[in-house]
Amino acid sequence: MSAPPIRRWLADAAQRIDAALGPARVRRIVLPPLANLSDPSDPAGKAGEFCAVQLDCGSVGLAFTLLGGTLAALHARGMTAGGLAADLVHGYAEGGKDDSDGARVLGLAAINALTRRLYDRAGYAPDGSVDSFGSLALQAGDRLGMIGHFTPLIGQARALGILVTVLELKAELVREEPGLSVTLDPRRLAGCNKIMSTSTLLLNDTFEAVSAVWRAAEAVAIVGPSAGCPPDPLFAAGVSAVGAAWVTDAELFLSRVAAGQPWGDASRKVTFTPKQYPGFDALLARIR
Repeated sequence: MSAPPIRRWLADAAQRIDAALGPARVRRIVLPPLANLSDPSDPAGKAGEFCAVQLDCGSVGLAFTLLGGTLAALHARGMTAGGLAADLVHGYAEGGKDDSDGARVLGLAAINALTRRLYDRAGYAPDGSVDSFGSLALQAGDRLGMIGHFTPLIGQARALGILVTVLELKAELVREEPGLSVTLDPRRLAGCNKIMSTSTLLLNDTFEAVSAVWRAAEAVAIVGPSAGCPPDPLFAAGVSAVGAAWVTDAELFLSRVAAGQPWGDASRKVTFTPKQYPGFDALLARIR
């Protein structure tokens, strides 16, 4: 089975970055500790769910590791540095649902690192963001759809009397209660005028299916450290804002990833929007 369009587009973009800037090599691959999976009091929270790939130029990219047994499998295989980033990207680009989740995760992290390399060389930095949910501008009368469970946002929405529909992959989480529906059916999102999604859909091959039902929405936000890739195909699919993590101190950041600690001031939240993002082709043109 061939890879879906979003994976092919992002892999091609990574190849174009390499062609423009020269082949990048992997300096380090850093995994969060396995202990975080079994410790319910883990202080790192979501920060302990992401791996990091650092290139020889210093750029860092992230990706979510908790798809099934991915993190354990990555620890078991051992991480080697010094190879071409393009080889990791190949693991993201090729094949279908039965491929190694680990290869796909490392591939997306490599794409995100290459994207940061492009941004830095082109002199581009996105807007800062202190509220991942702010781009939705929730107000009474909205219908909110979620891909993934954003507990704080559910509280905000229900306080405003907003009906919330959550799309899940696990049947045991399905439920109906006043003001909240948790469903396995992506078509239920079609009635929502505002959508918030985790960036994990870039890894689990659900992007095309869910993006088909949010076309009529007023606002669609995709958030998460895995969303450090070029946002062009996301904007083309109707996304209005992309929230990601921007590493500000690579050495400190990587040490905290390896220790399973909160990232703190080693990174900051940023938001990409179609209005302020110049476009992938324009960024490539800046470095030529």
